[in-house]
Amino acid sequence: MNKNKGIVLYLHVHQPWRIREYSIFDVAWKHNYFSGGQNPDQDNQKIFQKVAEKSYLPMNALLEKLLKKYPDFKISLSFSGTFLEQAERFNPEVLESFKRLVKTGQVEILSSPYHHSLAFFYSCKEFERQVELHRWKIREIFGAETRVLANTELAYSDDLAKWAEQDGFKGVLAEGWDPILNWRSPNYVYRPRGTKKIGLLLKNYRLSDDLAFRFSDRKWNEWPLTADKFNTWVEDSVRYAPLLNLFMDYETFGEHQWAKSGIFGFFESFVDKWLSADGNTFYTVSEALDANAPAGEISMPSPVTWADAERDLTAWNGNSLQKEALRYVYELEDEVLNSKDEGLISDWRKLQTSDHVYYMGTKNFTDGDVHAYFSPYDSPYDAFLYYMNTIRDMKSRLRK
Repeated sequence: MNKNKGIVLYLHVHQPWRIREYSIFDVAWKHNYFSGGQNPDQDNQKIFQKVAEKSYLPMNALLEKLLKKYPDFKISLSFSGTFLEQAERFNPEVLESFKRLVKTGQVEILSSPYHHSLAFFYSCKEFERQVELHRWKIREIFGAETRVLANTELAYSDDLAKWAEQDGFKGVLAEGWDPILNWRSPNYVYRPRGTKKIGLLLKNYRLSDDLAFRFSDRKWNEWPLTADKFNTWVEDSVRYAPLLNLFMDYETFGEHQWAKSGIFGFFESFVDKWLSADGNTFYTVSEALDANAPAGEISMPSPVTWADAERDLTAWNGNSLQKEALRYVYELEDEVLNSKDEGLISDWRKLQTSDHVYYMGTKNFTDGDVHAYFSPYDSPYDAFLYYMNTIRDMKSRLRK
């Protein structure tokens, strides 16, 4: 029996190709949907360089330091293909810093759809193509094989688990959402319903979101969050369970939670404190699956994600704007692929990135604030307008 208490730290690294203010007057004339334009909020290169300086480079330096210091410190990463493209083009040093982490042997890379899309729920064939494109890209850059699947925004269902098992994956990640778990804890490995071999790791959303969303919130009744306090919470969480899954965006460190909030020092102190106790360790996702037998079966017949209060797909398809945009882009699939035009196919896939429809969200209260925080546009309606103009231009290119 495994007596260790292990943390699975999974960080997702992503940048979309943001669409510029693409007007109706550009249609059938200009095809540069993703260039900087006049608005710096839509300039992909400037945004990437800003996030590199605030997050990627300093956090990778800290992770490299901790990986060298502690053989038991492990992390798991997933990269969208769109992030990797931008890193190659805009800041190769970012990519080199990630390569150094992977070379330690203490980092696992997960599989995901190349274009950070929701294709599994709209075109399974396109989803399969994007997963294979992603595998190829990870091999090319890192020389690594992926064995565990993390779908876009942790979008998960029983059907996804069945597909993953058939495709040879050993595990899948998902949100540990209370209405699904009921009395059960997310701090165990589970077996997805309808599968025989694959394992399911569930995000402990309370402790993950304490870092990802609440860490610098001065209105939070637990602010300031210290390493001692968080370590106590983690110890309490795993008192009768074998592992804790901390899943979040990589950009939590330095971009969403700025350096001045103390996030980097907090993280280093927490890792030091956690690993100073006997029996405490970190797992990669595969190590967690290997070390812990499934504690039971979990069923999620409908899609569950890690976004918004509902934890479903409504962050991306909850209103008529989003539904129309998704319908139009996936309706182009056969025509675009049959064109054999590599530039056209590449642009079409970039338009599948889930961020585009996320920016069209019109929810109120906290969820709406989060959507607005990430959006490079003045309103969801602007996001829809520019997106649909690109769709019109795609159609004009197909007619030529």
